[in-house]
Amino acid sequence: MVPMVLFVIVFVVCLTVYKGAVIVPQQMRYVIERLGQYNSTLDAGFHVLIPYIDAVRYRHSIKEQVIDIPEQICITSDNVQVAVDGIVYVRVIDAQAASYGIDDYLFGIVQLAQTTLRSEIGKIELDKTFEARAHINANVVAEVDKAAEAWGVKVLRYEIKNITPPREIISAVEKQMKAEREKRAAILASEGQRDAAINNAEGEKQRQIKESEASMMAQVNTAKGEAEAILEVARATAEGLRLVGMSLQGEGGKLAMELRIAEQYMPQFGKIAQKSSTVVLPANLSDVGGMIALARSVFRKDSEPGGGMDPDTELRINRAPLS
Repeated sequence: MVPMVLFVIVFVVCLTVYKGAVIVPQQMRYVIERLGQYNSTLDAGFHVLIPYIDAVRYRHSIKEQVIDIPEQICITSDNVQVAVDGIVYVRVIDAQAASYGIDDYLFGIVQLAQTTLRSEIGKIELDKTFEARAHINANVVAEVDKAAEAWGVKVLRYEIKNITPPREIISAVEKQMKAEREKRAAILASEGQRDAAINNAEGEKQRQIKESEASMMAQVNTAKGEAEAILEVARATAEGLRLVGMSLQGEGGKLAMELRIAEQYMPQFGKIAQKSSTVVLPANLSDVGGMIALARSVFRKDSEPGGGMDPDTELRINRAPLS
């Protein structure tokens, strides 16, 4: 009988110690009730409670929690139904409020996030839902966090995972995007052709300018060459005349001139016969002096403009005595 009583006492003592000793893990918070009322919140570590009076009623993790928001149908402002789901990140910052502020704060956050998301999607058009994701996420976080503050929960961020419009809307959007890409391609091609035409025209313009400049330089060079040639001819003629004049002034110069005139007499005389209807013959062909004088006069007159002999010369020759 005594061993049984001793066993019962030891068992009761062990149970009492077990009930009174509590070890709280890291990143956990325990809510303690004493006789059914809130008493305290235990942090991580070893704690001793009053057995059978104090009890651990709630256990909360203060780590960041990820809550999956189920997919739901939302209607945009242009009356298009889209399926949207997301993820919300929360953290318990007040274990007492999380225990007594709401029965299930996770369920409440999910429901509130869904209703807020439907409201935000209904404010924008379908085309802007994809580019307004950041704006939608920020608004959902602000609204849900405002309500969850009384629950001792902090809403850190919200992210939309998928926005799925109906199949016919997707097909229409794909066609629109294809048309837009083809439009941009056509615009780029036309701009390329325009730039090519401009470049070709500019190149042709530069070519014509270069050709005209080259032609102008060629004409200038030709004119300079002709001018130089004329100057050289003039210089040579002047030099020749100067040498002739000097030769005439020297010994035998006049005789050489008369011989030259006599050599040119016959061709000049033939020209006189062709140009005039009157043919004049010397009275004495053996008179070389008269022939030279006649040739000298004919050569001088024929070289002048108008050609032919003057009347006085013709009369003088006609009156020459015949032998």
